Amino acid sequence: MNNVESQVIDAHIHLDMYGVPDRNRLLKELKHHHVAALIAVSCHLQSAEMNLEFSRIDKRIKPAFGYHPEQELPSDLMLDEIIAFMQRNQEEMVAVGEVGLPYYSRQKNPNLQVDLYLEILELFIQQAVTLDKPIVLHAVYDDAPLVCDLLEKHSVKKAHFHWFKGDYKTIERMQQNGYYISITPDVLYEREIQQLVKHYPLSNMMVETDGPWRFKGPFMGEKTHPKMIHQSVAKIAELKGLNVEEVYCRLYENTSQFYCV
Repeated sequence: MNNVESQVIDAHIHLDMYGVPDRNRLLKELKHHHVAALIAVSCHLQSAEMNLEFSRIDKRIKPAFGYHPEQELPSDLMLDEIIAFMQRNQEEMVAVGEVGLPYYSRQKNPNLQVDLYLEILELFIQQAVTLDKPIVLHAVYDDAPLVCDLLEKHSVKKAHFHWFKGDYKTIERMQQNGYYISITPDVLYEREIQQLVKHYPLSNMMVETDGPWRFKGPFMGEKTHPKMIHQSVAKIAELKGLNVEEVYCRLYENTSQFYCV
């Protein structure tokens, strides 16, 4: 199935969260599976430091630096250190991310105050503007409109909502603003994601694994690997009624242009 035209980029992977043997095996297999690059997002400062080091060893790894919202709030010192790290290494970073709001944490703890997370997210949005970098967002369902408010406030255009889920009104708003989404391998079995693919323009779409997050359906029991993206691309082509090679080309161009890789 794969040929020179069917190159893919994993638009969102937590490379630092793989164990050393699995990470080494994954990187060794990228060329065989026609994976041209990985956008390696960070969860915190240590994560960012690891991804930067990986990128210096292997040029196919493109690091993004941020603080994942589904964890305890960072201290002021921690925030300062992350932002200083971004500024020092801005030439090597491709984006600010992963950042956003703690939707899933709030499902477990409804008393979690979103205001403080919004303040931190706004700091990261301001950094994206200052450094002229795209921003990678963890923002689903009720949180997505709040994030759109902040992006609009700061006139941010290059926004990537990874593994997005949300209502029709928000989807329309994101399309109008030209924001990007990325599709995970659950497009093979999740109706909600399939409907999103049908509705959202291919011109603003990417593909990702969010590895090492595990998937169900045909991937049950498998370790998450960027090679799974080829099945996602085939499903996207089927859902949109397009030639699969056309979809490969468009998704690759979208990601390479968005992240300047």
